[in-house]
Amino acid sequence: MNRIKAVGFDLFNTLITVEPHALDDAENRLTRSLQQSGLALEREPFKQALREGALRFIRETRRDGRETHNRFWVSAALQSQGYIVPPDDSRIATAVDAYLSAFLPYCHLIPGTSEMLSKLKGRYRLGLLSNFTHAPAAKEIIAGVGLASLFDTVLISGDLGYRKPHHLVFRRLIEQLRVEKDEILYVGDDPEPDITGAQRAGLQPVWTTYVRDRNIPPAPGVLSRSSEKADCSVPRISTWKELMTLLEH
Repeated sequence: MNRIKAVGFDLFNTLITVEPHALDDAENRLTRSLQQSGLALEREPFKQALREGALRFIRETRRDGRETHNRFWVSAALQSQGYIVPPDDSRIATAVDAYLSAFLPYCHLIPGTSEMLSKLKGRYRLGLLSNFTHAPAAKEIIAGVGLASLFDTVLISGDLGYRKPHHLVFRRLIEQLRVEKDEILYVGDDPEPDITGAQRAGLQPVWTTYVRDRNIPPAPGVLSRSSEKADCSVPRISTWKELMTLLEH
């Protein structure tokens, strides 16, 4: 891979893991915030409606790749419980902030990640491209685990308006890395958005199966990976040492 001049990375289940109970904590914080704003919600029925709404909106993004946002899920869940509250209502904004604040304490770097990125920095341009509905929260997580200074560019779907595997987000990554598309290695764990998306955009994908191989629970909720497998012709790694070896050949 002597032509490689830049390396892009996915975030969740690739560079970091998230404890499984983070989602439950986040949903409890969101529900409590809405209750404190005067909405008499029953916790479990509302949480179920919230999960169903999130999955529905995420499924819809697969039609045209346009990113959604948590406020739409919350508004839809509230409507199912008899409350007509528009997505731009300040009560929803406050509740979404409470929801997203739960994730950072449960995020952990995969062992050796900082060291691996530090070794690559300077030798390659480094980019991060992640699907996350609310970009400020994603950037807070990236900074919180100590990765912000290691990337030349950080791109979040919530800012871009589209999600992987849409070609627009990969095109933006190529532009930001300022090299030719076939000079970029893209490392991700989820076959459709990461591997297929990178392939279609002309990047060289690498499938990381660290989380799968160790039976680590994937990031919860809509952050979770699919059950698909990547094209068998795509290089597969399970450790950062294997990535370094791949780049040396």
